[in-house]
Amino acid sequence: MEVFKFGGASLQSEARIRAVAHILEDYRDRPLLVVVSAMDKTTNDLEKMASHYYQRQRETAAQLWHSILERHRQLAESLLGNPGDPVFGQLQHLGQEMEWQLGEKPYLSPAYYYDQVVSRGELLSSWILTAFLRHEGLAVHWMDAREVIRTDHNYRDGHIEWEVTQRLVQEKLRPLLDQPGLVITQGFIGGTEDGKTTTLGREGSDYSAAVFANMLDAKSLHVWKDVEGIKNADPKLFPDTISLAEMDYHEVIEMAYYGAQVIHPKTIKPLQNKKIPLFVRCFLNKTLPGTIIHESLQPLVFPPIIVLKKQQVLITVTSRDFSFITEAYLSRLYTVFNDLKIKLNLIQNGAISFSCCIDQDSVKIENLMKMLHGEFQISYHEGLELLTVRHYKDGIVERLTGSKNVLLEQRSAETVQRVLKG
Repeated sequence: MEVFKFGGASLQSEARIRAVAHILEDYRDRPLLVVVSAMDKTTNDLEKMASHYYQRQRETAAQLWHSILERHRQLAESLLGNPGDPVFGQLQHLGQEMEWQLGEKPYLSPAYYYDQVVSRGELLSSWILTAFLRHEGLAVHWMDAREVIRTDHNYRDGHIEWEVTQRLVQEKLRPLLDQPGLVITQGFIGGTEDGKTTTLGREGSDYSAAVFANMLDAKSLHVWKDVEGIKNADPKLFPDTISLAEMDYHEVIEMAYYGAQVIHPKTIKPLQNKKIPLFVRCFLNKTLPGTIIHESLQPLVFPPIIVLKKQQVLITVTSRDFSFITEAYLSRLYTVFNDLKIKLNLIQNGAISFSCCIDQDSVKIENLMKMLHGEFQISYHEGLELLTVRHYKDGIVERLTGSKNVLLEQRSAETVQRVLKG
């Protein structure tokens, strides 16, 4: 049994959905679970819609919803050419359901309404793909992921209840996979015990696919993207990138931790726990081998791996009375960063100061200043870059730095990081 995951880029047009169908035709006689994201740009539009709704800008939210729904309806028409297909009834029903939602006054948290609104994207894409595959003659079962992925009530970042989810997967999903035909479900979304919809946070669709692979003891997980595989650097930022045919779990987690837009670390854990290989492949050319991520039996040799994070802020916190930054102070600082959900991309502390590089977020920085102002003096630099080079060789860090000013550097045997001001 295998698990395939298709992201929004693979579902954004008629041509690309046909390409997905062409891939799945090769697996019509094998047990296969297909996990899908929302269509490209849909999640962003739904996020805006949820924000407008909560701010009681009902007309703006309704206009956005009409545009989203019409875009999906037109795609379904171009794929199916049959207005009598049941999928059009599903779209109409969801449209009415959302209009009722928009007519209600919000009285719960923004995170709750975010999940109820944004989760619609995955339902729309999975309905349309299911309808088209059936139209093409494939046997397809549709599964609502909210019925099997059980989470707590932590909206926007639901925590999976593993034991309950494992039981539900075996009771509801496994029987479908034992029947002829493939199964389509959604990534990113789950459900609480009392039937509320939750989302799983950043890169939730990849994570969902990894969770399903783990619980089904899948042979492998294939994540289909619009790239040939994983490269040693972002080709949009750096020329002469190198394709990586093979990686181990550890290296991928390191890349992702430092900011590479590859596979989120939380996706790797369920796979590594059961030694399930992950293939990153190109849906635009299914013959390409892509990149395999697995538990390597021997050490792998990598070229320099380069990650550049832009829009960074370097913050320095200094004790007002020249007290040492001891464990007590560090505990206080880490608690504040955790409460504000601020990820520390680089940290360094001296006798009376603590410096960190974080993503630029004006709201979080303002709240940070308010929470620490009484105890510390705070200074910060905005508009910076964080350059990370793993497996560096002589001269490469200096060449990549160029004429930029180095505000902070950390170096180990494997990795160099520099905070740069252009």
